[in-house]
Amino acid sequence: MEKLTRKYGLFTAICLVVGTVIGSGVFFKAQDVLNKTGGNMPIGIAAWVITGLIMVFCSAQFAVMATKYERVNGIVDYAEATCGKSYAYYLAWFIANVYYPAMTSVLAWVSARYFGVIFGWDITGGRVMVFACFFLVLSYTINALSPKLAGKLQVSATVIKLIPIALMAVIGTTVGFVSGTLTENFVTVVGEAVGGTTGSGLFAAVVATVFAYEGWIVATSINAELKDPKKNLPIALVVGSLIVVAAYVLYYIGVAGGASNEVLMTEGATTAFRNIFGGVGGLLLNVCIVISCLGTLNGLMLATTRGMYAIGIRGEGPNPKLFSRVDKSTNVTSNSAIWGLFVCAAWLLYFYGANLTEGWFGPFNFDSSELPIVTIYAFYIPMFIVWMVKEKDLGIMKRFVLPLLSIIACGFMIFAAVYAHGYTPFMAAKGEGKFSCPVIFYLIVFAVVILIGCFCNRSAKSDPIAEGEDVAEE
Repeated sequence: MEKLTRKYGLFTAICLVVGTVIGSGVFFKAQDVLNKTGGNMPIGIAAWVITGLIMVFCSAQFAVMATKYERVNGIVDYAEATCGKSYAYYLAWFIANVYYPAMTSVLAWVSARYFGVIFGWDITGGRVMVFACFFLVLSYTINALSPKLAGKLQVSATVIKLIPIALMAVIGTTVGFVSGTLTENFVTVVGEAVGGTTGSGLFAAVVATVFAYEGWIVATSINAELKDPKKNLPIALVVGSLIVVAAYVLYYIGVAGGASNEVLMTEGATTAFRNIFGGVGGLLLNVCIVISCLGTLNGLMLATTRGMYAIGIRGEGPNPKLFSRVDKSTNVTSNSAIWGLFVCAAWLLYFYGANLTEGWFGPFNFDSSELPIVTIYAFYIPMFIVWMVKEKDLGIMKRFVLPLLSIIACGFMIFAAVYAHGYTPFMAAKGEGKFSCPVIFYLIVFAVVILIGCFCNRSAKSDPIAEGEDVAEE
């Protein structure tokens, strides 16, 4: 049987981590964080650092796992090695049919949205949706026909998207110091933080930054195609995560050098770009956001096209031999890629109906870009617990300290997502609104998807692809 070859190096893997995490969030979350903290810059910086550390803890734990387990798809390999084959299957099924395609479809729309802003289009109008479909198919085509080109584009998009961030971090900070704007912003609090206290403002700001850091786990999807994965994947996860944290914090500080906190809270980062770089600043920002989003879309699509392959190569799921095939001419998981595109299209339709209209699905309208975080981080926790039980040959740091920190981080991520999306029942109980809990209805959808996965699973235990064949070296 044709196998995936080792075609990606360390630099591509690092760019996949950085490029998939840094999307549109870094450009508009600065405004949100300021609003949550009442314009308190030091508290806002603390929020970016805290959430960044959560990502670093989890990525470091997976990096340790990567040094011991390596087969086809990193995160699925780790789940199988710790919690068993069945657990790994349901995690892989969820990733292939909910987590990756839901985020991918939303990034296709976000890319089209910022593209439309350049031309003054309605962000929920027909032209933007047409381009969302176009960007989705374009990304699929690149990844399905030429994975090496997809890797090169990921590197290019990552470099390009870091240009405006670096410029704002350096020039914005310098201009802010010279003009006194940055110093003034650090000592001036515009208003009251969310919740009325500094502590509640910090927590609300952390919640606002949580989703800007999501996506780093995508790098583990190319485990079978990465050269020397036991060495390079851990480096990519940790180094990539640290680059993202540094980029976010420095950009946030640089933006504060371009305008007062009060202006940034009402007008956003575009004003800071315009003040520092002139009239073309706003246009430059939008162009860079489009490139940034397309780079993130490419990284997510790269993972999505391999979702069903990770299941099929283990002899599980619907028709495992079909989805485990690798095209001889392109070395692409072509059947898995087609499935991924179809599921992405379905989630794009759902996102439009649930979030860009009055709501087609009644109580089942929820944000498909954020709520899957509730379950993906819940999946991680048992893996870390079993790791602590099984890995008796490791030292205290790798066996207990790091996984415990990761468990705490995962618990926080789950709580943050529920807090951000599921607080309306508590408000309704106080007579302050109508009962609505998107988290509950999302979990119903999640349960249905898992049941479908259970029905579709026709594990062929005698099939050699289910017995752990190694992928071929290049």
